[in-house]
Amino acid sequence: MKDEKSVNIMGDEIRRRFVKSFLDVLILKLVNTAATWGYDIIKKTETQYRIKLRHGALYPMLNMLEAKGLVRSTRELHKGRTRKIYEITKDGTQLLDAYYDFIREHLPNKASK
Repeated sequence: MKDEKSVNIMGDEIRRRFVKSFLDVLILKLVNTAATWGYDIIKKTETQYRIKLRHGALYPMLNMLEAKGLVRSTRELHKGRTRKIYEITKDGTQLLDAYYDFIREHLPNKASK
């Protein structure tokens, strides 16, 4: 029987490694759900993955994704502040779909073993 504490520690480690290695995919997934801004991505990452994402990691990645044409941004006024809102592009959706296809192909569902 698995020790619950060990499973939680391993789960935390997997989350940290995923966020570090696949930050671009994580951002595309969040932006694919709804157009959003940087601070909201940071908060959603904390809530969904229990990972504190630093600004110094997020914004360079958003800029790279935009330079590659995977997301696009617009500036919008919200509560008197200008926010840069990011949304996924067709190419970003295709990359995300390719990622999901790869995962389904190479990491079959546990129940199918």
